Amino acid sequence: MIFNVKKYGGVADGKTDNSKAFIDAWTQACQNNGGGVVLFPAGKYLVKPVVFTGGCKGPMVVQIKGTLLAPVEVKSSIDINHWITFQYVDNLVINGGGSLDGQGPSAWPYNNCMNDPHCKRLPTTLRLDFVTNSKIHDITSINSKNVHINLFASHDITIQNITISAPGDSPNTDGIHIGTSHHIEILDSVIATGDDCISFSSGSNNIKISGVHCGPGHGISIGSLGKGAGDDVSFVDIRNCTFVGTTNGVRVKTWAPSQPGTVSHLTVEYVRVDKVDNPIIIDQQYCPSRSCSTTESSRVQIQDVKFSNIWGSSTTQSAITLKCSQTNPCQKIEMRDINLRYNGPEGSAHSACTNADVVTYGQQQPLPCTEKIELLYPSIFD
Repeated sequence: MIFNVKKYGGVADGKTDNSKAFIDAWTQACQNNGGGVVLFPAGKYLVKPVVFTGGCKGPMVVQIKGTLLAPVEVKSSIDINHWITFQYVDNLVINGGGSLDGQGPSAWPYNNCMNDPHCKRLPTTLRLDFVTNSKIHDITSINSKNVHINLFASHDITIQNITISAPGDSPNTDGIHIGTSHHIEILDSVIATGDDCISFSSGSNNIKISGVHCGPGHGISIGSLGKGAGDDVSFVDIRNCTFVGTTNGVRVKTWAPSQPGTVSHLTVEYVRVDKVDNPIIIDQQYCPSRSCSTTESSRVQIQDVKFSNIWGSSTTQSAITLKCSQTNPCQKIEMRDINLRYNGPEGSAHSACTNADVVTYGQQQPLPCTEKIELLYPSIFD
């Protein structure tokens, strides 16, 4: 059964607040035996921050054929963690070919957390909290004020055939962030942001990423980890992806000093990089602020990591950087069939390693660990 928001007072003029119409349509569909489809037809719909909860009587579909517009006024954009949130929903589908426009330029000037410890939160475009057995496909997210899509405490989620877009200089506009979630698939999508294309925080495991085109942005990041005790990420499979003009390819980053934690069973294979600053990087001295210690080590253990069939071009001579912990050296790092080129005045590409147990197979360009990172110093990679 279809529940058209226009029948609940929705107005597609880009100015009228449609949050009540959205809530009313959701409520009726949720209470309908067998669930229902909440439909946004073609047009532009302004929607103020909303939260939708589950306990529905059947599968739910939110079908967006038009464009949803986030508000731009300060009270709906600053010091709030969400724009559209779904909580405790099972069997949810979000699709329709339409767009979520976060209207980020109105809020980006307030993104000053690097300089102000009392900075205000900015809203994530789409939050899924405690959502299960669900799918997001065939939608576009544009200019989020903060993260585009955030998954928390969710499982069995598939994200497929989506487009995420924000300028390369837009702050903290991560494409997809995953935390405390498992059995997540991200497939066949295009992500262009000002921050990580995909990022993982503690509790992320059994994640499969395939067919993702990333750029611009900071690449795919495991972490940062180590701020809290027991931070862990495991069984992440990244394959058949392309990185173009990104700061990093696939990166693992942990704080130093840090609490104990683990990163294990990470597989990265069949990945092409094109003009990427740091195609392969492990950084266990991640420290974007100046208040971190330059002498203490990360206590996050990184092990069972495989990089296989990685090829393309690096914009820096250090195509491979494995900067591992002195107290918890990286274990079982496998490099297989690596072909990374650098064409610059300094010469050919090289790799730099410290505290890393590396085994190699097949082609190796550059040769593994030709240089050793001798000094402890704060991370220069955002």
